[in-house]
Amino acid sequence: MRQVLLIVDIQSTFSPPEWLVDGARAFSAMIPTVASVELHDEQVTPFDKQLGWHPAAEDESLVEADKVFIKHGYGPTVETIAYIKQLGVERVLVCGMQTETCVLAAGFALFDAGLSPTLVTDLTVGSSLDRSGKLGIELWTHHFRQVTTRAEVIAELGL
Repeated sequence: MRQVLLIVDIQSTFSPPEWLVDGARAFSAMIPTVASVELHDEQVTPFDKQLGWHPAAEDESLVEADKVFIKHGYGPTVETIAYIKQLGVERVLVCGMQTETCVLAAGFALFDAGLSPTLVTDLTVGSSLDRSGKLGIELWTHHFRQVTTRAEVIAELGL
């Protein structure tokens, strides 16, 4: 199966746990990988005005990827979705920070673009509302149905 891994916002701003960074790094070495990094630009997305908080203006992905896209809000950019579509993949594996916000937003964008978003449940962390990611996993399952684990994907790859 042709697939790509989308790593959502595993960057210093969101203080990802070491296990998530290490797990995403190991997993990304096995398949083509795209990553997003969320940066603050108040003119694009008024985080400070609306939430009194904002991501860093400069940051980088803590996981190496074949292609990295900068975004300024919750969802992936049009360019990110176009890039993934041109890869001709059958599904998009999604992992990262924060399950019920940016990861879920990526799922909606991928789904709306006709792609097949599949959440890697053991490579995601929720927001401060639910660090376990359980709420986001339940929302993902409700909206997109497709969830998997690293072990299931590795078994499919025959590695």
